[in-house]
Amino acid sequence: MRTETVTILNETGLHARPASLFVQTASRFKAEVSLEKSGKRVTAKSILGVLSLGVTQGDQVVLTCVGPDEEEALGQLVELVHSKFGEKSEA
Repeated sequence: MRTETVTILNETGLHARPASLFVQTASRFKAEVSLEKSGKRVTAKSILGVLSLGVTQGDQVVLTCVGPDEEEALGQLVELVHSKFGEKSEA
């Protein structure tokens, strides 16, 4: 089991497009992937689950991956969060 706490940096949080990218990435792996915020845990392979957390910019979430490719899954999901889901910052 691999776990990491990350801070959501992009302006829109995990809504619509970023949530979809997150779910698509998580779904590529055999590992079970969960996302937790404020004690509520959901599967990261469910768009409705991810959206139900109401994650906004600045929120900390816990990513947990369990399975044969857990390390690769965690690495790619953390990188996706750190890249702000490809969103451009408005300066």
